Amino acid sequence: MEEGNTGLLQALSSALGPCGFLTKDALASRPTSLWNSQPMSALAMARPKTTSEVSTVLRLCHEASQEVVIIGGGTGPLAGAEPTSHRIAISLERMNQIESIDPVNAGCVVQAGACLQTVQEAVASHHLLFPLDLGARGSCTIGGNISTNAGGINVLRNGSMRSLVLGLEAVLSDGTVVSSMNKLLKNNAGFDLKQLFIGTEGTLGIVTRAVLRLFPQQPDRRTAMIALRGFDEVAQLLQLAKLKFGSMLSAYEVMWQSYLEEQLRFTGRRSPFEGRHAFYVIIETEGADSQLNEAVLTETLETALGDDIIADAVIAKSEQERRSLWDLRENLEPFLIDKPSFGYDVGVPIGDMPDYVKLVESNLKCRWPDSICYTMGHIADGNLHFFIKPGRKDARREDCDEDVYGALESFGGTISAEHGIGYEKRAWLLRTRSAEEVAMMRSLKNALDPKGILNPGCVFE
Repeated sequence: MEEGNTGLLQALSSALGPCGFLTKDALASRPTSLWNSQPMSALAMARPKTTSEVSTVLRLCHEASQEVVIIGGGTGPLAGAEPTSHRIAISLERMNQIESIDPVNAGCVVQAGACLQTVQEAVASHHLLFPLDLGARGSCTIGGNISTNAGGINVLRNGSMRSLVLGLEAVLSDGTVVSSMNKLLKNNAGFDLKQLFIGTEGTLGIVTRAVLRLFPQQPDRRTAMIALRGFDEVAQLLQLAKLKFGSMLSAYEVMWQSYLEEQLRFTGRRSPFEGRHAFYVIIETEGADSQLNEAVLTETLETALGDDIIADAVIAKSEQERRSLWDLRENLEPFLIDKPSFGYDVGVPIGDMPDYVKLVESNLKCRWPDSICYTMGHIADGNLHFFIKPGRKDARREDCDEDVYGALESFGGTISAEHGIGYEKRAWLLRTRSAEEVAMMRSLKNALDPKGILNPGCVFE
């Protein structure tokens, strides 16, 4: 134990017991995150089992002015939940229970450490759907999803995490428990306090429990991958799909040519199509009537083909074929295995996407002639993701940031569509939000965390 922290660490160990408190030596075999394989560097780790224990941990840390970092599933790519050697990590991995599922009121109560996929599967057994879905579903936690206002592939139909949380419970920096476990779809009694903790990345309080909104699970799902010649056609197909499918349309994902071809090269798979095409879209629809769904999908693709909007299409005929198509979109290994590799999450108006991507690619080529930019995204909600390989071992992330984020300003885009700010994007916050907005954010931080012990340095410099 570090000199000067001995009393606090002993108090935490006594309050949490041997399973609830890990010394820094016990963390040596634990990777920092999915993106950082180095051993976790922390003064210690608190692993509370209840909201009361979270309250005790924060009360003790607040009294000692001890900085803490809240740990989720470790899938956040912006280093926003990576402790340093003088901070205490707080993990809610032992608070992972699904407390109740209410089919009548279409909601469930879960603890913040519950894994997203576990929640999805639990409510599915009641013929219900929790629609948030992303590639990290098997690792990410509900608390992490709330803290970053996670998006993913179904935002088009059901919204981001902010739309899916009815109520929550959070613990403030001094240990005060704020329980706002609302279960009503409409509740306009005063301020909506849960919004203080959704998307604020653990800087205002620690979410411990949540009431999540559920939807009927549709029995029929249709998935197709479509090849297109240009981005104008991508936008036209999106409008046609919205018109034809209405609320049945749940996903509309696009991959640039280089993205799909790198997937195929890395995995050794054959392309679903005969020729090469500029863009590839995955469409997914969900509905109650299988015959109707199949007919509408077939009719839509035939119309698009007849109007020369699409070049080719394949429809998944089984769950295995569906999963195979989605693997071409969700497998990130080809883009991360070679270092350096820089990933980005940005938001741009749909109509400006092709010009913005061309500008980014041009910027990168001017800086690093051998660079490759792999692009895909949740096009329907204006969200693009880049994976950039600069082709040089000495390439700096800061230079790449300038080429990607600097190009956003003329298009009215945002530096973060769904991943948050963390530590990596904080220097760019004033380039996408006004000084007045940032000042108000700081006022909230100072009011709720006056000692600045919660995730210090996250979001703000």
